Amino acid sequence: MTEPGPRRTNPSPRAPQASQAPATPAERKRPEMRVRPTGPIVPSSNIQGNALIVVIAIMAFLACLTLGAVSMVRATAASWESQISREITIQVKPDDNLDMEKTLASARDIALSFVGTKSGQIVDEAATARLLEPWLGAGLDIKELPVPRLVIITIDETHPPDFEAMRSLLKAQIPQATLDDHRTWVDRLVSMAHTTVLIGTGVLLLVFTAMVLTVVFATRGALSGNRHIVEVLHFVGAESTFVANEFQKHFLKISLKGSAAGSALAALFFATAGLLQSHTIATPQTDQATALFGTFSVGALGYLGILATMIIIALLTTLTARFTVMRTIYEIDLIRSDPGRTDSVPS
Repeated sequence: MTEPGPRRTNPSPRAPQASQAPATPAERKRPEMRVRPTGPIVPSSNIQGNALIVVIAIMAFLACLTLGAVSMVRATAASWESQISREITIQVKPDDNLDMEKTLASARDIALSFVGTKSGQIVDEAATARLLEPWLGAGLDIKELPVPRLVIITIDETHPPDFEAMRSLLKAQIPQATLDDHRTWVDRLVSMAHTTVLIGTGVLLLVFTAMVLTVVFATRGALSGNRHIVEVLHFVGAESTFVANEFQKHFLKISLKGSAAGSALAALFFATAGLLQSHTIATPQTDQATALFGTFSVGALGYLGILATMIIIALLTTLTARFTVMRTIYEIDLIRSDPGRTDSVPS
């Protein structure tokens, strides 16, 4: 008898395990489905889009420039009216037999004797020469020329004096003196300021109108270049609002870029002009320009107006693009629903 050999045990191909280790994060990670991003209906950047950005920037610059100019004119006119209405001027013409300094003091005292006057100031020879320097040059000797001398009287705006009585008394005691209450100048300046504001408002409306028409043509051009895409999307079930929103987003980005660039240039222009004027404020030419046209500073309200203009331009451009797209899709629907028309869109 043969002795049996050592018994070999054949392990099972799948031996039971007491415990199974948890799967690693790599093992748990499964491939996920990725949705391919859809491209925009309107190309985000093309030649037409860049040209429209430049056009909107120019329009925004002109609009902000006009708005700033109108606000400066209004502020300057208000300053003119306030300064002139609270001051009157006594002009004394020179005479060979006249003691000018004594006559000026006498005219000032006569004016201050009326109720409603506050103070009086005699314009000295140096100040008078400075006023005439832009026209007659520097180094002017007032004593050699028959230049009238001035007395500035500050009055109470709420309770002004009797100008006719003051004028009669000055004429009786000082024949060379004349009184100017500036009422004629105030009326002319206010009328001129109102006319300038109306002209500026008209220019602003023209700029906005030109910008709206430009956006309409640009939107129709974009629709023409992508008309087949719009038609396919619309006919397979895409609502007109979806297509309009796509164009609206596109033109909103363009208008924001253009209006921001134009508004920033306008703000930089006013800031630079104000800075240059402040550095040359001591020259006679700048003093005369400041007296006539005011400062080139628009102030905080002016810059807020520039910001508001930028926002208005962006909203106006966006709404114009949306209205144009909705109108175009409506026309496509009309052509599609009328089989008798020769220009019907093929399905």
